[in-house]
Amino acid sequence: MNIMSEFSSCTTILVGKYASLDGSTLVARNEDGHDEPEPQQFVVVQPENQPKVYYTFKGNVEIPLPPNPLRYTATPNAILEHGIFGASGINSANVAMSATETITSNPRVLGADPYVEASLGEADLLTIVLPYIKTPREGVLRMGQLLEQYGTFEPNGMVFSNADEIWYMETYGGHHWAAIRIPDDCYVVAPNRLNIDVFDFDNPDVLYCKDLPDFIERNHLNPDFDELNLRHTLGSSDYKDVQYNNPRAWYVQKYFSDTTRSYHEKYPFVDDPDCPDLPFICYPKQKISIEDIKWALSSHYEGTPYDPYGNGSEADRKKYRAIGLNRNMEVHVLQMRPNVPADIVGIQWVGMASNPYNCMVPFYTAISDTPASYRDTPIKYDPNYMYWLIQTMAVIGDRNYTFFGTQHYDFEKKMSATLRHMQQQYDKEFIQKNLSGMDAVEFLTKANQEMADALFAAAKALLGDFVCTGSHKMTLRFNLAD
Repeated sequence: MNIMSEFSSCTTILVGKYASLDGSTLVARNEDGHDEPEPQQFVVVQPENQPKVYYTFKGNVEIPLPPNPLRYTATPNAILEHGIFGASGINSANVAMSATETITSNPRVLGADPYVEASLGEADLLTIVLPYIKTPREGVLRMGQLLEQYGTFEPNGMVFSNADEIWYMETYGGHHWAAIRIPDDCYVVAPNRLNIDVFDFDNPDVLYCKDLPDFIERNHLNPDFDELNLRHTLGSSDYKDVQYNNPRAWYVQKYFSDTTRSYHEKYPFVDDPDCPDLPFICYPKQKISIEDIKWALSSHYEGTPYDPYGNGSEADRKKYRAIGLNRNMEVHVLQMRPNVPADIVGIQWVGMASNPYNCMVPFYTAISDTPASYRDTPIKYDPNYMYWLIQTMAVIGDRNYTFFGTQHYDFEKKMSATLRHMQQQYDKEFIQKNLSGMDAVEFLTKANQEMADALFAAAKALLGDFVCTGSHKMTLRFNLAD
């Protein structure tokens, strides 16, 4: 049996500093929702605007917050009916957090440690953790303490990083948790399942709630004879994983992994999209770039019979859940860079709406405000804001992907280069001027605005191209002129 929250659609990719192209740590995730559009915002929260007491979305549980919060960025929902869902951000201590990857559990775990109805959930976590941590390890420990004290009503995976390390953390049942430091020369792809596999309580690069070993033993949860595999022990393995989760890990690993090497020899890469035991930690066959990650998180099984836009049978084209799809609300890559001034270490790449039709902007995070086209996304449709503009292109483009997809490919390739060049020029000017304090904040805030404006203008022009060229492809046409 598979137990999943209603918010259960994300895909996470993590890249250690020695596995990335430029030595950055990279934390990426699609934030996905439902078929109905769910508009997203990109904001910065100043310390004076952070609440002193937080009330959880579910159950209105009162949580006192520590004093002196840090400034942080976030990508919350525009519609607050289901909570804030801060989702991703970088704070002024250059610690990043992505929360959350909805994962799975099983009845044995929940029988021993049931969910807590009035408690913490995905909507709450970034807001009550990210402003109060100065290292990734602190993030794991604060999150763990809150889980043990207040409990949770759903299973989640989350990530904490800085320029030196990445920690991936999962929750089990109502109060239990574990985390593992991702090796610097490895990468991870994590769909909506419990992802951590082989786990050693004596490993110095793991953290876990104090009673987790006893909890597993006392409740007879481990099905394996000779090891502890948390995915086997605390997660699920059923038809939903086969259709919804495993194929996403398979597709990314198929392109990224050095299949001759395995972090755990018992679980090598297997060229089978249904395989439940694809490895959690993987060695890449070459260094991974931001563009590689964006391609993976926009992918829909291109080059296989399972591509919904491809030439496979109708059954194959509908067989597996793709990574890039209509339910993408936003995609982020939290890039923590080495060997640059502190104010430009953290870059939050953000793309809005459906990934096969968007383009990411490398936003600086030591800022006073965010561009209005990202910050003020309204609840109702308005193509003057980036989320709605991209979603419009996605709806039009989906009608004829072969035709419109080529136009978008050229657009994204050109704009990615343009934005890369703009960022490199900002970096050079920032370093040359030796900016600091409010001068640095004003410069970086202005740089973000200019990059957002450049992309918005180009995206608006592309939408115009979609409409003008698409007019020639309409069914309701007649070739004999009046």
